[in-house]
Amino acid sequence: MALAASYMTLAPKYCCVQKRPFIITSGLSSAFKPILRALPQIPLQIDASKTFTDIKSKFLNAVVDSAFEFVDQLVLPSQSNFAPVEELGEAVAITNIEGDIPDHFPEGVFIRNGPNPLFGGLKSSKSILGRTNSVWVEGEGMLHALYFKRESDGCYTIVYNNRYVETETYKLEKQSAKPLFLPAVKGDSLAVLSSMLLNGLRFGQLNKDYSNTNVFEHSGKFYSVSENHMPQEIDIYTLSTLKYWDVNGAWNRPFASHPKKVPGTGELVIFGVDATKPYLEIGIVSADGKELVHKEDIKLDRCSLCHDIGITSRYIAILDLPLIVDSNRLLKRGPLIKYEKEKYARIGIMPLYGDEKSTQWFEVEPNSTFHIINSFEDGHEVVLWGCRALDSIIPGPEDGLNESTMFSRCYEWRLNIKSGEVKEKYITGPEQFMDFPVINASFTGIKNRYGYTQVVDPAASYAADIPKYGALVKLYFREPCSEFPKGDTQQKPIRVEYHRFERNVFCTGSAFVPKEGGIEEDDGWIITFVHNEDTGISQVHIIDSKKFSGEAVAKITMPFRVPYGFHGAFMPLSL
Repeated sequence: MALAASYMTLAPKYCCVQKRPFIITSGLSSAFKPILRALPQIPLQIDASKTFTDIKSKFLNAVVDSAFEFVDQLVLPSQSNFAPVEELGEAVAITNIEGDIPDHFPEGVFIRNGPNPLFGGLKSSKSILGRTNSVWVEGEGMLHALYFKRESDGCYTIVYNNRYVETETYKLEKQSAKPLFLPAVKGDSLAVLSSMLLNGLRFGQLNKDYSNTNVFEHSGKFYSVSENHMPQEIDIYTLSTLKYWDVNGAWNRPFASHPKKVPGTGELVIFGVDATKPYLEIGIVSADGKELVHKEDIKLDRCSLCHDIGITSRYIAILDLPLIVDSNRLLKRGPLIKYEKEKYARIGIMPLYGDEKSTQWFEVEPNSTFHIINSFEDGHEVVLWGCRALDSIIPGPEDGLNESTMFSRCYEWRLNIKSGEVKEKYITGPEQFMDFPVINASFTGIKNRYGYTQVVDPAASYAADIPKYGALVKLYFREPCSEFPKGDTQQKPIRVEYHRFERNVFCTGSAFVPKEGGIEEDDGWIITFVHNEDTGISQVHIIDSKKFSGEAVAKITMPFRVPYGFHGAFMPLSL
């Protein structure tokens, strides 16, 4: 299948042998996104025109219009690149590149998801019951895609496009040309409750379908996803939104942002968290994507905000951590989402095609972990490497982002299936804060040597009250750090190698691109969106994984600003 001719015919070619002058460019930042609902979510299937002719809807809309006021949330100067951009409407040729697109760089698309709020930015609502605020990870999903087409002469044609993910709630608000959904996650408890109730009565769901967190592929189809609804299938070539994906009607609940493929089989392990029972269900989708071949209620006792899972060839690792969604807390004038560090934390190891009875639970130290780097089996142990924090920035710091406990460090859990023993430890140094891990996807679920993360810039993050990432790191899991004294290598931090950006340059949406014909695990590149806050220039950097601390081999200057976002992926395609 070829990319539309209009994308490519006007785009210049970039040859691997061409040299271009060095230009300073840069980085980006952002964070993850799990937002749940406190009411059961019903897919919005009512035509907007019929909705607004209904008498009840008119009455409820009148109540909202008269009693609630939408106001813009304050944007700090340090938050300027979190502000939304306009949709392009058509693809744009790239005209500025420094360096070379490497030999054996595959054809395909580098695509990143992220929040891009309608109507100029995030909104708050005010009423006599108080104020509700949008959480910083909210905002309609927008896809940013950079297409790489290799021509017969070895040169590359590169084009860029962006597009909103057109969920039903996006289309409803776009048609109305004004905000409709009241913010219903954070704020004064009575105002949050009333907003939830009114959203539920008017639209059948608590909040909008953001679809702003991740993009994944299964069986040749591509999906945009976030925690609070089912994925949207997208046309990877045009970025058009096609339809909701409910696995042929077999999956009728939220669909979390990090499904994992089973090593060797190609099956897809999915999971969905809800604020009402069943709190967590695990599913397995056939390799061809046509059938939900397994589905189990894990029967948790609480709604733990689980954003990621681990996978091996035989097991699924489930995080039940004390970042808890509880609508009853609102009745006591408390928050809907809260990290309760005094509550228990545990990791469940469930056999593939298992159930809650066959799940073995391991008590671990309380923590907030959103992202698992990788998981694998090592003898009788299931090993998880993840990005672990001692607090949570979801839904957001009440008194400003000023504690390093909210930042993640790389961590290891070893869970012995035979003895029940737990071993856990940090595997990076005390000031090495990082998140948004990626690996060579061919090693998902098996023991690997390398990982890559985005590195938190604490000072910039404190100033913005939102995480920003001023560097990248390559993790050498099998090599101890040489800077620490000799001794017990089991207690040493692992070796890390930095790729640093210049001052006020931040990255987001990093992905690993395997080299065509590559043999070793780190044969490839890290590709990432970056933004320079001093110049306002956005770029895409391509970094050689084997020369990680060196200069990027290519810096592609974007024709427009690209806001900070969440997860990125590189999808090999025939263009």
